[in-house]
Amino acid sequence: MFKKDIAPGAKSKVKSSVQRAIRTKITETYPLLAPHIDEIIPKKSQLDLLKLFVGSSSSIIRPTKFPNTQLPKPSSLKSTKLRTETDTKHKPDRVTLYALDTAPLFFQHMDDPITPHLRIVHQFPNAFPRIRIDRGAIRFVLSGATLMAPGLTSAGGRLPGGGGGGKTGSTTADDHEGTRGKEEREDDDDRSYDGRELEEGEVVVVEAEGKEEACMIGQLRVGTREIKEKKKGIVMDSGHYLGDGLWRIELD
Repeated sequence: MFKKDIAPGAKSKVKSSVQRAIRTKITETYPLLAPHIDEIIPKKSQLDLLKLFVGSSSSIIRPTKFPNTQLPKPSSLKSTKLRTETDTKHKPDRVTLYALDTAPLFFQHMDDPITPHLRIVHQFPNAFPRIRIDRGAIRFVLSGATLMAPGLTSAGGRLPGGGGGGKTGSTTADDHEGTRGKEEREDDDDRSYDGRELEEGEVVVVEAEGKEEACMIGQLRVGTREIKEKKKGIVMDSGHYLGDGLWRIELD
């Protein structure tokens, strides 16, 4: 959604009544963020609203198709214009961005749930449901590619309820002592994904194997139970990821 650089539109002040409603909606959507809401959006602060338009427009020129028996002769094309059909596509996605001073806080795409900017996710990493991709999927996610199920169900992936891949290989007696601390840390890390199954349409944080900070946030196309059962297909086809236009946006 935010692959390209974004030029923010005009900035407007959010009314106090609307700002209260936004705070309420955030805490309803992300209950674990409720203890921190006054830190994120202080009661006496002034939120700004910016309209972002992301998407693409293009004109596709298609030559008119002639029946095989009525193909025009090359000589006739010199004096006549080739008939064409022009299809113009313009589908901008409307995104509302809420910011405090120059800091982007939350965004909302069309009628989708209000979603935190990754800087908020990094500040409060345990306040959101999360899944984990394996190392092999990182470069695809950070290039804006669609997130597919194998990146979550492989050995390095993690899903709620003990889903995702497990540990591979074995530990011998010789190296057991040297790896015990690492294994204990891995066990603690695995338990952080032991929670309820996530449903289609929920906003989830995508973490990455071997990385400390989340790399993406977006809506699930399918629930985690179905991901574990089918182990294939699209999981998330759009979202906000590290290095995209929303991450790089400047509100100075």
